[in-house]
Amino acid sequence: MSNYVGIHTQIARNNRLSTFYLLGFPLLILFPVFGICVFYFYGVASDPQAYGISGPVNIWSDSFTMFLSYAPTVLLLVGIWFMIAFLSHSNIIKIATKSDTLSRKENPRIYNLTENLCMSVGMQMPKLHIIETPALNAFASGISEKSYTVTLTRGIIDTLNDDELEGVIAHELMHIRNKDVRLLIISIVFVGILSFLAQILFRMFIRSSARGGKKDKNAGAIMLVALVLVAISYLLSILFKFGLSRKREYMADAGAADMTKKPEALAKALRKISGNHDLSFVNDDLKQLFIANDPAKNKENTSMSLSSLFKTHPPIEKRIAVLEGF
Repeated sequence: MSNYVGIHTQIARNNRLSTFYLLGFPLLILFPVFGICVFYFYGVASDPQAYGISGPVNIWSDSFTMFLSYAPTVLLLVGIWFMIAFLSHSNIIKIATKSDTLSRKENPRIYNLTENLCMSVGMQMPKLHIIETPALNAFASGISEKSYTVTLTRGIIDTLNDDELEGVIAHELMHIRNKDVRLLIISIVFVGILSFLAQILFRMFIRSSARGGKKDKNAGAIMLVALVLVAISYLLSILFKFGLSRKREYMADAGAADMTKKPEALAKALRKISGNHDLSFVNDDLKQLFIANDPAKNKENTSMSLSSLFKTHPPIEKRIAVLEGF
């Protein structure tokens, strides 16, 4: 497969992307803060007495001064929030996906397949978890050797044969080796922060609008601008998230085929997974971690459906075709 650039190139690329996102997401959070400062002093300049200000107002200079006074606090709070979410992501994911530890005694087949694959490439054995659902799916998660985990559904364990299941496990191990999982978790945490801020500002805007009064109207106007700016940042963060190229799935497929030397087995596994992978109880943000995450198809016009514009994965049919040509 010519698309496979090699694990070291992919790791270096993902490390650069991780740095970019770590810098880019905080800027998206600071953007609405600066916008609010500008809007506030725009209101002050138009009616200084309403704000109890008698001196001259320089909108941009005063806005920048206010922004600099608030930015460190905003970054500190966001940093604390990010670290808590980042470090506790394993438990959050475990609860959100309703997964549990896969017993070695009851599932020696899975442990043997995983251990053999890990030994073949010299990587440490990840933890193994299971989701008790008939759906066929799997995902990898974690940010370090201690937290790396491969999670399989009961459906995929019971349905796939050894070669097919080996291909799926190899695919998830490649996500760990390529550092895809760390990159995805960074994006999920920051998008979650912006989503939460947008919800809080929307509620504050509704309350201030309902109370009435000049001060409440001013506050409502500021909240509205803040909401719009945060919404813009949120949409940009979504684009950042989709900037995690869909090629990562092709890369993991190619790496798995190279690891197992059985590309046809993974192709057969994907064919069985297709149409049988949905986990309705899992948050949409977390679904991007899974090996399959195709949105529901629009029978009338699938190609033009809005969901097709926001896929986190390439179509399974294309992945199968690439594997069959390996």
